[in-house]
Amino acid sequence: MTTTLITGANRGLGYEVARRLVQEGQTVWIGARDAERGQAAASRIGAEFVQLDVTDDASVDAAAKTLRERVGHLDILVNNAGILGEIPPAEDMTADQVRHVYETNVFGIVRVTHAFLPLLRAASAPSVINVTSGLGSFTLVNDPAQVESRYPLLAYCSSKSAVTMLTVQYAKSIPDVRFNAVDPGQTATEFTGEVGHSVEEGAEAAVRAATLGARTPTGTVTDRAGALPW
Repeated sequence: MTTTLITGANRGLGYEVARRLVQEGQTVWIGARDAERGQAAASRIGAEFVQLDVTDDASVDAAAKTLRERVGHLDILVNNAGILGEIPPAEDMTADQVRHVYETNVFGIVRVTHAFLPLLRAASAPSVINVTSGLGSFTLVNDPAQVESRYPLLAYCSSKSAVTMLTVQYAKSIPDVRFNAVDPGQTATEFTGEVGHSVEEGAEAAVRAATLGARTPTGTVTDRAGALPW
């Protein structure tokens, strides 16, 4: 049975991906900072829970130890945890404000991937799925016809550009693990102020990437319609 860990999965998009993958027959671990909320979310959908704060080395290492002792391997890692951060005008943005966003959205992916790579390599066909955004696409943010062009979010947008490049570089450098990035699009969750398409639609790209099995490619960046413009 496929074992999948999803970070930041106690609500929103991550929760919907977890719910759908449980329905697909996978053993899903919900990773969340808040133990009470994370355990409640896991119980609602028949998932497992592990406390995991992607910004904290000790928390990530403890989560990896838990899965190593309980399961012994990890088939799929979904790096979903992300934050918007503060959104002042670009001229007022400080390095600390950008760093705060990157700590979760970028460094969190590196931290979690590094910690769980030995467990991924213990699986027969390991896969890492990084949740990126069209807001990090140079093509989309410069096209006035696209919704992504309407949101000048310096820290968040640049962090998602970094997520996509991290994914491609991991794919090129670690050929024994498949690395792909998915864009949920503008999804109506608490994160977006309930603006956008349904959370079911937003989850489609990640669910598809997590259910391809041996057919999983590597180094791709997709949304629910196909390849994401870059």
